[in-house]
Order: sequence, then structure tokens, then C-alpha cells
Amino acid sequence: MTNDKKQFRIIIERDIDGYFVASVPSLPGCHTQAKTFDELNKRIKEAISQCLEVAREDPQYRARIKDFAYDPVFVGLETMRL
Repeated sequence: MTNDKKQFRIIIERDIDGYFVASVPSLPGCHTQAKTFDELNKRIKEAISQCLEVAREDPQYRARIKDFAYDPVFVGLETMRL
């Protein structure tokens, strides 16, 4: 049996209003937001599924994935005070 599940790196931030915002750099335009982390996880899974569905059906979106997608490599976080 093969495992056909794909893995995606997700960038999660918190905006000024306290909402969690998630984006998937390997799928251009794939992002969502939610008030709670649990809700964000549910919504980003839905967003990824929708983007993958569009990618199967739309050659223009597949081209955008090739042109604009990237797979981030986490380096670290830094805080600067000026």
C-alpha cells in the first residue's frame, strides 16, 4: 500500500486583530484566516484541497504553480528594536 498524502509547509502569522493567518507558498493564492488555531487548521486543509482540485482541472493555475510557487526553508526568527 502506498501513502499518497502530500505534505505542505504552511506559514502562520497572527494579524493585528488577533486572527491567525495561514498561507501555503507552494500553492499560489492558497491562504485563509481564523480566530482560533483549531479553526485555522480546518480551514487551511479545506483551502489546500480546493487549490489541488483547481490544479487538476486548470492548466493556467498549474502554470502559476510552476512560475510562482516556492517551498520555504525555515531559517529562524529575529526581533529588532530600532
